[in-house]
Amino acid sequence: MKIVHTIADLRTALAPFQRPAFVATMGNLHDGHIALVKQAKPLGDVTVASIFVNRLQFAPHEDFDTYPRTWEADCSKLEAAGCDVLFAPRETDLYPEPQTYKVHPPAELANILEGHFRPGFFVGVSTVVMKLFMCVFAGKPAGVAMFGKKDYQQQMIIRRLVQQFALPIEIVGGDTLRAADGLALSSRNGYLNEQERAEAVQLSQALKALGAAVKSGPIGDREQLEENAMQALAARGWKPDYLTVRRRTDLLPPEASDAAAPLVVLGAAKLGTTRLIDNLEI
Repeated sequence: MKIVHTIADLRTALAPFQRPAFVATMGNLHDGHIALVKQAKPLGDVTVASIFVNRLQFAPHEDFDTYPRTWEADCSKLEAAGCDVLFAPRETDLYPEPQTYKVHPPAELANILEGHFRPGFFVGVSTVVMKLFMCVFAGKPAGVAMFGKKDYQQQMIIRRLVQQFALPIEIVGGDTLRAADGLALSSRNGYLNEQERAEAVQLSQALKALGAAVKSGPIGDREQLEENAMQALAARGWKPDYLTVRRRTDLLPPEASDAAAPLVVLGAAKLGTTRLIDNLEI
């Protein structure tokens, strides 16, 4: 596996190839990330991963400085998974000057759910993803980028970014990997103590129960069912931001006419000091 840090070195390393398959990460890799790399490998003629903790998507009170950095373990995992090129830019490599040009996704998609509770988050995500795409795919006729479905809203925003900018990149979604008890794998699971880790599975259980309740009753009962789910989780000591049912097409609340439409249940809640997210298509 070749490790490069500058954009110039990345482009030199990728010059012989026509169809990169790319996985963007912030490091602290788990089996979910590695599954994306393995899934990407047969889709291109070179497999590229990036590790970059993107300051632009962290609010001042969030965990940018304490976000886990596990460089040596990450490199070992990527090499074992068959990654060909690792792009690990320093902040001055990717942002050599203040990033005043930014990508602002539409408010109706970016300011709901995660965007409501983390203002500016998707501007930071969209901006760094666009920049990484330009680093990896510039001059290439086509390419593939893998994104995990656990970050459901993020994946939708990136798909629309690629569509609206007419980028020659296919976005492929990787299914959420879960621990044996059902907890979605996440880098932030490492923040949980032993007691919190045992409790953490209740978020996915709450989403399953909410999804089953919505599917078995009138769609008009949705708001009350969501409120009940929030209260039940709060009673266990969680601080839920949202547990909600949305249309898969646009993440807006379903209406009565959407009873047969594809839906997704999404949730975000804080357990102790750790904020977890998950979703379930129903």
